Amino acid sequence: MKIYTRTGDKGTTSLVYGKRVAKNDPKVEAYGTCDEANSFLGLALSHLENTILKNDDHIKVLVEVQTRLFHVGSELSTPSGKDVQWQLTSRDVERLETAIDLIDKDLSPLKTFILPGGEIGASYLHVARTVVRRAERLTISLENINPDVLSYLNRLSDLLFVLARYVNMKLGQGDRLLHEN
Repeated sequence: MKIYTRTGDKGTTSLVYGKRVAKNDPKVEAYGTCDEANSFLGLALSHLENTILKNDDHIKVLVEVQTRLFHVGSELSTPSGKDVQWQLTSRDVERLETAIDLIDKDLSPLKTFILPGGEIGASYLHVARTVVRRAERLTISLENINPDVLSYLNRLSDLLFVLARYVNMKLGQGDRLLHEN
């Protein structure tokens, strides 16, 4: 099977079940942004696997997150009225909440805003977080979206925030605090 099909050369792509839409269709924008976030998670993992955090359970959750984010893309690329192959549920959202709570217990309470940055793996997580926020904004505008998808994207950005803080703490960087001058 060839990797190229030439079917997108005129600016269209296929949704699940073969429906053709413009490559700038809101559905394509939303699931494409999820794919972008997933790529940044892969970049973060590639870096973190070369640190003392490679076997850390909090970091290992990112592999499951990558799979679920792929499932989000699948839902977003399924036309309305068609069966979704990998539908997210409230249980997926609850798993993120559990992970957030476990990580947050290890962190110092926030007393001010923090700036993205610090250790490179944490920086990649911050970028992924902002891309997930964009995916959430794009998804809100779509019709007939599983509400668990919106909740998942919202919680995922929270998870990535606490994970970035955790990585900075564990690798000795600490938070970059906002200096109000």
